[in-house]
Amino acid sequence: MPSPPTINRRHLIRIGAGTLLGAVAAPLLTACGSGATAGKAGAKSAKLLPAHTPLNSAVEPDFKGTAAGVPQGFYTYPDKPVRSVRRKPLKGASAVTFGTTTFLPPAPSRGRNAAWRAIERRLGGRVDITAVPTDDHATKFNTQVASDNLPDLFTYPETGGVKNIQGFLRAKCADLTPHLSGEAIKDYPNLAAIPRTAWQKMIYDGKLYGIPIARSGTGGLGYYRHDLFEEAGVSSLDEITDMDRLFELFKELTRPAKKQYAVVAGMTNTLAQLHGAPYFWQANPETGKFTFDLETDAYKAAVEMARKLYKAGCFYPGTLGMTGAQKSQYTNLFKSGKGAYVYDGLPDYLTPTGYRHSMERTDKSFDVRPFTPVGKDAVVWADAVVLSRNFVKKAPEKRVKEILRLADWAAAPFGTEEYTLINYGVEGTDHRRDSKGNPVLTKQGIQDIAVPFKFLASGVPAVYDPESKEAVRHLHGAYADMIPKMLKDPTLSLTSPTWDADGLGSLLTLRQDGLKDIISGRKPMAYYGELVKEILSKGAEKARGEFEDAYAQGKKGNKK
Repeated sequence: MPSPPTINRRHLIRIGAGTLLGAVAAPLLTACGSGATAGKAGAKSAKLLPAHTPLNSAVEPDFKGTAAGVPQGFYTYPDKPVRSVRRKPLKGASAVTFGTTTFLPPAPSRGRNAAWRAIERRLGGRVDITAVPTDDHATKFNTQVASDNLPDLFTYPETGGVKNIQGFLRAKCADLTPHLSGEAIKDYPNLAAIPRTAWQKMIYDGKLYGIPIARSGTGGLGYYRHDLFEEAGVSSLDEITDMDRLFELFKELTRPAKKQYAVVAGMTNTLAQLHGAPYFWQANPETGKFTFDLETDAYKAAVEMARKLYKAGCFYPGTLGMTGAQKSQYTNLFKSGKGAYVYDGLPDYLTPTGYRHSMERTDKSFDVRPFTPVGKDAVVWADAVVLSRNFVKKAPEKRVKEILRLADWAAAPFGTEEYTLINYGVEGTDHRRDSKGNPVLTKQGIQDIAVPFKFLASGVPAVYDPESKEAVRHLHGAYADMIPKMLKDPTLSLTSPTWDADGLGSLLTLRQDGLKDIISGRKPMAYYGELVKEILSKGAEKARGEFEDAYAQGKKGNKK
């Protein structure tokens, strides 16, 4: 059995969440104690970033990682996991409350959960976790803010939040700068191993506020059926030299008589990367001018190709209009053999219910692999630098340090005692070792580990699969191919209050709905220009100005 479920950040995006936040965010501005409506734009000082200290792995990797972000790959597990944190981080502390989201069914309560009890014994204290389904996360969060009842540590909703996040952080959250910036983070060595790019997303209003749940940089380009591609005459993705060849291949892979289609759901994000489009924004280093991705010829060409594929009947009927909340429906279609390509994140490749293993159980001839860049213009987006952001509620310094020690414990790397407890629970109850010494979850273990301790904090996940060296090689190889092609995100070091408030909320909803109308043919391609103008007028243009001002501030600061 491979490692337990990990979750891709794309799972967090739910169309329509921005509409919900628009209804509840307004009263929160007063609660946050800021006279501004959105905060201020600015450049994030590199001096605020924690010093990075790579950790020695608890076990020698079978495939080495890189400083650029390629994760380590493993197909063995250590016989005797070592402790990463010697002390009990919560010894003498009162119970810590943690509020987050979950993608799994409710776990057994503490009294019926061996893993939960073992973790708390190791911590030396109690952790009370409230985990709500993703679709309810924003509502729960806003209720907590409005009632001034935030937990000690909480996950910020990725599909929105308060309109003025800077004001909210100043009023309600602990400034972690004196604890984590620069050399101070060395008191928390597991947190110090988190890449600095992830920490950039934690800087607001000139301070370091959050703890990132780090990922490997890119969510990838989806998955494809290598066996079907090979049947169609493509034994290697390198043979797809341009978009015309990809289009012809997808037409060949569309076989309605067999209820098999080239594409399940959509692939606009992948097509945009193959055409060389940026991830939301690109900056001209000479002029400092920002361009919205939909304004580029590359993105428009990607939409035109998606529309062309749809018209040619390459999309599985009915799946283009599905939202993130219907993800299981369209991914199950792909897993059951109804498609040749699906767009989803790389962490879902090797989970117990993920693509590799669920499809092998369905039909051993199904050879699913990560799709990697094809064509001369292809780029890779830095769209999975972090999964989510955790913030600490304002508290005395002693309490803040207790919570940071807890986070450092939870960020332990692959193969450690802490990692094993969080991901596999108690040996003999939650997992047993197979003939090769790899932990295999029991039925009880699958339930017990649903308590989301892994969302307290996390280093960059490793690639691990004890059942298939080939699968580890495919996924590690995909990262090794894509990470060097990853575009630098110019907004990582900048703050735009408008984009923070609306970029993944109302503007995303407007964008997604409009593009689906164009691709499906409900609206003509000429509507594309109108859509871009509407998105710009409703916030993206203002965000552009804020990014450009912040970029200029950063360049000016670097010259000093």
